[in-house]
This record gives sequence, structure tokens and C-alpha cells, in this order.
Amino acid sequence: MVRIALDPTPYHHDFSLFQFPEVAARLGYEHLQLTPHLDFSPFFRYPKADDEVVARFKKAAADAGVGIPAILPVQRISSPDEPQRVAAVRNFRRVIELAVELEIPMINTEFSGRPELSEDSEDALYRSMAELLPIIEAEGLRINIDPHPDDFVEDGLEAWRVLRGLNSKAVGFVYVASHTFHYGDRATTLIPELGDRLGAVYTADTFDHHRSHGLRYISNPPGNAARVHQHLRIGDGDVDWAELFTTLRETGYLDRPDALIVSNVFAEDEVADEVSRFQLQKLRELIG
Repeated sequence: MVRIALDPTPYHHDFSLFQFPEVAARLGYEHLQLTPHLDFSPFFRYPKADDEVVARFKKAAADAGVGIPAILPVQRISSPDEPQRVAAVRNFRRVIELAVELEIPMINTEFSGRPELSEDSEDALYRSMAELLPIIEAEGLRINIDPHPDDFVEDGLEAWRVLRGLNSKAVGFVYVASHTFHYGDRATTLIPELGDRLGAVYTADTFDHHRSHGLRYISNPPGNAARVHQHLRIGDGDVDWAELFTTLRETGYLDRPDALIVSNVFAEDEVADEVSRFQLQKLRELIG
């Protein structure tokens, strides 16, 4: 049975960390992916959760009947700046401890390197993973990585080659639908290539920035290196959802007991409840 999880980011400003499980349950979700939060594991900084916070959050999830199948930290593990990379590894070690304490089997993350220093960033990733992978493997965890726009590798196939080079079954790929046009719009060829190393799928829509001769949307000044994408509700962008879910079905992902699909719409916080319920209904239709 495919697990559908809510990304609670739209609720960070109105609810506390400990309210997220109840919010998810109220919206009809049985699962929640724990994303960067100031009281738990902030972006790029050392995690702030102590034993009391872990215990309170674990109880809140149990009381709400909501599972926590994955945690999403974002640390600069591929930074070509050595002090940043060393700090990121230290921070990530703590994230692993938190995942074990919360009995979360999956860590989903990003490379967090720099595209203008791609070779140095790749080298930094391999050095970081040489330290982190033995711990991840020993704890029986899985780590899945998304080649995020503006990372040292953005193309989906090339990112898979980088991950494959780690030579570990504990390493997988996060397929983020709203990044698909930065990946190279290659769902029908990339997902079969990933096979059972596809670890999670994130679902939000986005516009294809290649359309209209590169003028689908515009950022200024012309020629700047900014990467732009959206996290819209399903159907409001250019992602081919029928193609994506047909591919997921044909490759067997939707039949896997560990399959995880995360709703992560960030663009409409003012109607977050409506959007979250819509996403859940739409995902059930696509899966079914």
C-alpha cells in the first residue's frame, strides 16, 4: 500500500512542531514527512531537538495516529567550503541519531553543493558520505537524495550516476515532480533506470521553463543564473501527471510496501487546508 505523506511546511507559521501530526490527521493524512523546522532540524544548522522534544513529538504522532516514515534535513554535505562541509557532517550525524530515536527509517535530502564548483562539490559529497554512509548502513536506514535546482548536479540521469558511484544499497533517489524540467524532463527513462533505488516521490506542479523559447517565465536581469520553479497544486502547471504515474505503476513502484509519495505544495499557504485535501484526493485517484 502506497503511503501518502504531508509535508507540513505550509503550516510552520501557524502551528507548533508538536501540532503537525494532529494537523495531518485532521486533513486525512496517515503519514507526515518531518521537514526542516527551527525547533527540530533547521536548514544548514545543528539540530535543536533534545530528548524532551523528541519524546513530545513522538507522543504527539502516536496520539494522532500519524506515522513518520521520513525526515528531510538539508545540510551542506557537498559544500566545496571545507568548514561548511565539516559542520554539515557533524549536523547530519545528529540527524541520524534523531531518526533512530524516532524510529524513522528514511532520510530524504539534497546534495546542497554549488553548480559553479561542480567537481569540487562532487568530491566534497563523496568525502562526506565516506563518513556518514557507514553509520547510515549500520543503523539500517536509507538515504535518498534529490538533485535540487541550483545544485552542483541538476540533470536527473547525471545525479543518478553520482549516487550510483557511492556503491551502497542504502542510497536512493528522491524524484521531485516540481523539479522534473530541471532533471531533463525524463521521467519515462529515468525512473526505470532507478529501479528499486527510487526512494521517494514528491508531488507538486511546476511550469516548464523551457517552453515559449525559454520565456515561460522570466527573471531579470536577462541571462542571470537564477533557477526558478514552483510547488503548485497538481494540475496547475506543466507536469504530465498521467505519464509520471503510469511510469511509476509500470516500474512497480506503486506496488512496493515501502513506496512513499509526499505532497509538498508551498505556493498557496493561505488555502493550505483546501490544497492539502485536494492533493490527497488527487493522489489517491492517480495511484488508483
